[in-house]
Amino acid sequence: MRRIGQKAVLAAAMAMGLAGCATAQEAPAAPPTPVEAVDPFIGTAGKGHTFPGAVAPFGMVQLSPDTDHRFFRQSYDWAAGYRYDDPTILGFSHTHFSGTGHSDLGDVLLTPISGEVKWDPGQADQPGSGYRSRYNKASEVAEPGYYAVSLTDSGVRAELTAGTRVGLHRYSFPRSAPARLLLDFRSSIYDYPGKVLWSRIRLHPDGTVTGFRETRGWAPGRQLYFAMRFSRPVVGYELRNREEDVPYNGFRQPGRDTTDRAQVQGRALEAAFDFGPIVGPLLVKVAVSSVDEAGAIANLESEGAGFDFDRTRAATRAAWQDALSVVEIEAPEDMRTSLYTALYHSLIAPSVHSDADGRWRGPDQQVHRSDFTVHSTFSLWDTFRAQHPLLTLVAPPERNADMVNSLLAAQRVSPYGILPVWSFHGQETWTMIGYHAVPVIADAYLKGVPGIDGAAALDAMVASATYRPYGGLGDYMDLGYVPIDREPEAASKTVEYAYDDWTIARMAERLGRGEVQALFDRRAGNWRNTFDPETRFVRARLADGSFREPFDPTAINYGSDYTEGNAWQYSWFVPHDPAGLIAAMGGDAATVEKLDAMFEFDNTGLDYSHAEDIAGLIGQYIHGNEPSHHAAYMYAFAGAPWRTQGRLKQIVDSQYRAAPDGLSGNDDVGQMSAWLMFTAMGFYPVAPGSSQYVLGRPFADRIALNLHNGRRFTVTAEGLSDENLYVRSVTLNGQPLTRSWIGHEEIMAGGTLHFVMGAEPNTTWGAPAGARPYSMSAHAMFGR
Repeated sequence: MRRIGQKAVLAAAMAMGLAGCATAQEAPAAPPTPVEAVDPFIGTAGKGHTFPGAVAPFGMVQLSPDTDHRFFRQSYDWAAGYRYDDPTILGFSHTHFSGTGHSDLGDVLLTPISGEVKWDPGQADQPGSGYRSRYNKASEVAEPGYYAVSLTDSGVRAELTAGTRVGLHRYSFPRSAPARLLLDFRSSIYDYPGKVLWSRIRLHPDGTVTGFRETRGWAPGRQLYFAMRFSRPVVGYELRNREEDVPYNGFRQPGRDTTDRAQVQGRALEAAFDFGPIVGPLLVKVAVSSVDEAGAIANLESEGAGFDFDRTRAATRAAWQDALSVVEIEAPEDMRTSLYTALYHSLIAPSVHSDADGRWRGPDQQVHRSDFTVHSTFSLWDTFRAQHPLLTLVAPPERNADMVNSLLAAQRVSPYGILPVWSFHGQETWTMIGYHAVPVIADAYLKGVPGIDGAAALDAMVASATYRPYGGLGDYMDLGYVPIDREPEAASKTVEYAYDDWTIARMAERLGRGEVQALFDRRAGNWRNTFDPETRFVRARLADGSFREPFDPTAINYGSDYTEGNAWQYSWFVPHDPAGLIAAMGGDAATVEKLDAMFEFDNTGLDYSHAEDIAGLIGQYIHGNEPSHHAAYMYAFAGAPWRTQGRLKQIVDSQYRAAPDGLSGNDDVGQMSAWLMFTAMGFYPVAPGSSQYVLGRPFADRIALNLHNGRRFTVTAEGLSDENLYVRSVTLNGQPLTRSWIGHEEIMAGGTLHFVMGAEPNTTWGAPAGARPYSMSAHAMFGR
């Protein structure tokens, strides 16, 4: 679609006689703008689980087509509601996750209908059996803030756009056909019987439709309210409770029915609205809220009156252009597309959660009000690694502060007094492990994000790290590790807690809280209690101190010793103390040998089909899931950064491409994308909280960060090619850089990081002990 626009411009120029000008003919076409370079279809096939619909940066509404809602045991591949290869579209719903490994949402599903209303979706392989419609694949258009498609069965052209809190639909119906709209309030991603606990739909005298439902899904007890208005008057309507399955004789007429008949309550509600034959499009405006219907109405009105679809589309496009233009990318077309799409996916969540008046629903199910914009959708086990560190570079400081303050606000009203683990719409899911809101807060505070109360933040972090009932923390505090005979996934929990503890110690150090620092520095060393020097793997221990037997480092089973992985991946999860891990491994050479063994492992005979999140294997390195994401950079800590450079080339070439199946695993709310963005820039935050980035190698000729402090930091690559995959030398602001890391403050100061690439590795660059990135052990030894 991007090229079609450029060709149209060229054709117009030729018609005006400009094509005969040699200068015009020979001038190279301008590269697509950042917005034009984004392809929202990347990740919508394969394991990416992204959606192609309309969303503003960090928008509350994600308005996107749903192609199927499978029964919950089959819902994994439909976590975003859409699969690129599905032949039919159910309709368009207003809330979606981007790239998660679990499904939910899909709220307020609307379907335009040009004939008889069918109240059930029907079967995809039986055209006409329900309200779902086949669609013209070639007619699909997706760009930041806009989606369009032609529905074959209904003959409707559907267009979607969205502001921060409002979704706007534009439906063009066939001439002389009745224009109708179905609202299926039963429908939800991660569908199963009994998910909807209660719901309500009301038609107000002014034509506004509002509703409410409470669901028992991934987040139990989630409340969702909506408000909807139409650009044309409703001439007939039906409200149905499908549990009762009461037959109706045609559409009711507004104003001729009693008030109670303009409202329906129950657990299986639908509504149909008739607008009669119309000339011109029907526009539908929808807002959602976690608070109440009044909040949804206020949100509906917060972004302007009327139904100016094109104005909303233009405003959101401009917002995306501003957000994406923070990064300037010069690279071959496919790489540039992949990178701008990765940046786009990194800026969808955490999403706005508070209403326009500042109210929001917390994990205590009470309504609160804040003077900052509250965000939710925190996939913290995934995003603490790279997505949140990326936001500290590319998102405005006030946005980062809002996210941190949202975590702290949730902790203050949590029934358990702890920070979110994996939350959305203000509700906790208890998914994944660790207390990874802690490194997100520490990293932002230590990097100088203004507007964060450091003392209050540290108190909240300590409260989460000392809540004994959570995930074996009581035993961890008493024994120095989580025992596997008392808590599943104990090996993973121990090493992840130890890293989180280290970030608390760094926060306490900055704030001068010596006792807290000393306690959590000790706890940060607890990873050693899971390391087996005989096998040189991180392993699970029993409460009596012995390692659990039998031991198979390739075994992956849910609820076993590890979380979505095995010993091969988790034995590298000591991001705060690689020097200590290397010493335990037997030194630099032994560490490099072990890393090579992981990447080159022969998986013949291994079957991981039972583990949905295990994708993107390179030996026992699993790029499609997060525990491996820093592993390629571990070579640099062992004095072999050239091995990092070679592995990064292997990973990028095999795990990413500019195609619908261009992500090897779930994007996980931007983490897979953020990894690519950092790696393409030539550096990666192995240990958020250290304020250091480990140097790898760039994947673009030039990337410039237009920092929010007014400065610019530029990364350039000389001689970059498929053959020249190694770094020969590096300079920072024209001066030789012999260390294999760069500091956050150096980036924020602005300047130029220049890589010279070559076909042969420079095995001496970054190799000396003093040139290596931060490690807790090395810092204590050398004070650097």
